[in-house]
Amino acid sequence: MLAAERHRKIIERLEEKAAVRVSELSEQFMVTEKTVREDLEKLEEKGLLKRTHGGAVLAQDGENSLLPLQYPNIRHQREKAAIAAMALTCIEPGDIIVLDAGSSTLELARQLPNMPVTVITSDLLIIRELTAKEEVRLIVPGGYRHRNMLIGTEPQEWISRLNIHKLFLSATGVHLEYGLTIFTEELSKQKRLYLDNAKATYCLADHSKFDKGALITFAGLHEVDAIITDEGIHSEVAARYEATGLTLMKAELPGSGKRGKGKV
Repeated sequence: MLAAERHRKIIERLEEKAAVRVSELSEQFMVTEKTVREDLEKLEEKGLLKRTHGGAVLAQDGENSLLPLQYPNIRHQREKAAIAAMALTCIEPGDIIVLDAGSSTLELARQLPNMPVTVITSDLLIIRELTAKEEVRLIVPGGYRHRNMLIGTEPQEWISRLNIHKLFLSATGVHLEYGLTIFTEELSKQKRLYLDNAKATYCLADHSKFDKGALITFAGLHEVDAIITDEGIHSEVAARYEATGLTLMKAELPGSGKRGKGKV
């Protein structure tokens, strides 16, 4: 197994378990513990984890993951699949849509049928997902690579002239006071450009992102038409956001049956 593949699997396991042990990784990958420790050292240098005695843990709170986007956040995958399915009902043939970078929008790209729509995205993972769908007209703004995104100042004038029907946004945190937030300044500028030129905007955010605030606010809650979340959001939390006039679209989880107490 190549080192890059081991690194990807280590990150995935950290996202699932929050901690890993050198001995277990050595057995899983069938390599020496020395090799695993070298892998962990390289990943720590990139700020992806923190080494501990005999293993490693996430470098930050798992709910507000700062992992580079080339390692999609796989937490709450069931919820994200349900959110993507609901978002899909908002898309019609002939639409011109933007898919922002993120794990939920990536899931939406995976579920998007091979249908006549125009998709604008700078996310390399989403681009890879959509290239095989011949009916989808894929448009990629230029720029330089920043993790798994293409960003830059040159495409900004071009983006400002676009007629975007629907924008599907991602966010690190959703907060009553701070609005929609992320950690990266470069990405916030591109999100703003899309927001300013979209006729309708939907934010895809699973229940764990509510009442969380990251470093940079890129939009107020009033600037989106709806937040598409999952039924795991607590009723009290949902009520506080809906009291501001915000529309919450709650996706039901497959096989969940009746919703649990305190959920809406």
